[in-house]
Amino acid sequence: MPDPLFQDDDEANTPLTPEEREQLIPSYITLRHELNEAEQVNIGQALRWATARKRDLLDPDLLNVLHARMFGDVWRWAGQYRTTARNIGVDAYRIPTEVRQAADDARYWVEHQTFPPDEIAVRFSHRLVAIHPFPNGNGRFSRLVGDLLARQLGRPPFSWGRANLVDAGETRAHYVEALRAADAYDIQPLLLFARS
Repeated sequence: MPDPLFQDDDEANTPLTPEEREQLIPSYITLRHELNEAEQVNIGQALRWATARKRDLLDPDLLNVLHARMFGDVWRWAGQYRTTARNIGVDAYRIPTEVRQAADDARYWVEHQTFPPDEIAVRFSHRLVAIHPFPNGNGRFSRLVGDLLARQLGRPPFSWGRANLVDAGETRAHYVEALRAADAYDIQPLLLFARS
């Protein structure tokens, strides 16, 4: 019988390996909603840390620190690149190179104003979630990075559908559909969703 804490009926979610599941820090967590709440508290702390002063969001090392701050009170593997295969994302051995390339591309886009600010932030967010660098939390991580980069580029944070995208539902389905369009090189649905 599956553990209800890790049971998931959304194929767009990243399943954890048994070894990664054992890295859960709070011993009181036995239900999925308890895990979501603990992660959300941790993410709120990370947001306060990230916005307390200007940070170079296009530095891969800083991205690891941000992920660790988002999930480090909940998971021992927070901020560490995954080492196992996933249902989505690049091969694990390619993660450091792909993240660095995505950051370098975004830095170029900013310096040369290749795209409008919103598009730069959404494209970088999409690249990160497509790479899927961490065992879990990649969607929330990439959206927060997109929000923070948008702010640095003089834009407000995105609304990302104004709904909780962690739980399965209609808004999450629209988000996943927009991600798939971006995977197929059509960024417009994701741009629209980000500001919806």
